[in-house]
Amino acid sequence: MPAAVRGGSRSQARPPTKAPPKAARRAPARAANAPAEHPGLSTKWTLIAAGAVLVLAMAGVLASGHRGERLVAAIGAGIDGQFGHAGFRLKSVQVEGASEMASADIVKAAGVYQNQPLLGLNLDELRQRVEKVGWVKEARVVRLLPDTLVVAVVERRQLAVWQHGGRQYVIDEKGRVIPEADASRFAKLPLVVGEGGAEHAPEILPIIAQRPRLMGQMDALVRVDDRRWDLRMKDGSLIQLPASGEENALMELERLDQRSRILELGFERIDLRNPDTVAVRPRPNAPLTAPAAAPVAAGQ
Repeated sequence: MPAAVRGGSRSQARPPTKAPPKAARRAPARAANAPAEHPGLSTKWTLIAAGAVLVLAMAGVLASGHRGERLVAAIGAGIDGQFGHAGFRLKSVQVEGASEMASADIVKAAGVYQNQPLLGLNLDELRQRVEKVGWVKEARVVRLLPDTLVVAVVERRQLAVWQHGGRQYVIDEKGRVIPEADASRFAKLPLVVGEGGAEHAPEILPIIAQRPRLMGQMDALVRVDDRRWDLRMKDGSLIQLPASGEENALMELERLDQRSRILELGFERIDLRNPDTVAVRPRPNAPLTAPAAAPVAAGQ
């Protein structure tokens, strides 16, 4: 089955240069007793100072009860500032396992910004934001000190383009719409048409994909009354499948095609809805050669 170009390579992006307005409003203030910034302070002494502040924070929790939560939050901001001053600030985001199209949406959903203190990021919340992106099946986020964030994802496999209500959507292997995907960029994917098509496409497409000759000649898979499928072929002909037992019907069609090249005889319609009969309607002025493997009702 045709497939979209998959990800898997590593892409690197620069996060936005400024924090989102909401993030700026919620940024915690520097604690009054946090160590003052010192432009000339070395990384070693910065880390020592940050460790000392952390010890003070723990002591404050033991001494002040519920007030310790506020104290730790303020001290945390001070520690984060110290590490940021030492160079642990976000410079780039590496996205692994995603296609180029998906990577931009993943970085946007991460909600990080350039020069953000790296050690202050809540990686679990960041992962949850990334996993809300339609492209993403699952994600893992890690820090790569001193200045890089790595977002490793498993991207949903794009199965088909679903056309319904005058619009087209890319659906994944579970039949779910990928909202961020532009269907016009997935011309190689099979086209599924009609109500219920997205939900049931994962059931029928793998069966058709096992028959490359049929798949290569199919133009669209049309859902009829949300109960069965029609295969619209590139030459304009139609293959009608039953509401159940689709695989058996396709096996019969495959046997007939192997014996008599039925797909090349210029038929207007091949009706496989009756398991006992292959009904064929020839095109006008086209010679009809009956398949030898099964009864054929012509002109129905």
